[in-house]
Amino acid sequence: MQRPETKARARALQLLYAWDLSGHPSIETIVGRLATTYGHAPDGYDRGADLAAQAVAGLPEFDARVGAAAEHWRLDRVGVVERNILRLALAELAEGSTPPRVVIDEAVKLAHWFAGAKAPGFVNGVLDAVARESGAL
Repeated sequence: MQRPETKARARALQLLYAWDLSGHPSIETIVGRLATTYGHAPDGYDRGADLAAQAVAGLPEFDARVGAAAEHWRLDRVGVVERNILRLALAELAEGSTPPRVVIDEAVKLAHWFAGAKAPGFVNGVLDAVARESGAL
């Protein structure tokens, strides 16, 4: 059984994925569409939607940081899932309430669950570089 925080991160990633593929409406719009589809918003969506909204709000800064840390990778070449895992992790790092190592570990876990075989190493490397550059590690 996963911890509530892990479930919230997974929901946030799913919201960001839907946001990215839907042409970037508001996170509230995505949550509303899901509520309509499933009859109600699932329990715990508040934290997931919060994290997703923070990732969208900091998008230009987060994408610039990922672009600088991902050597030899243009952001548009990074897969949708991996890109949103990185955005989500940077939003959580910026929030500052979760230790950086936990944020990185959870992002790597999401990459294992939702992305390709090489994604966990890529996500770990980029987040480690960003965290070291910012002095978080």
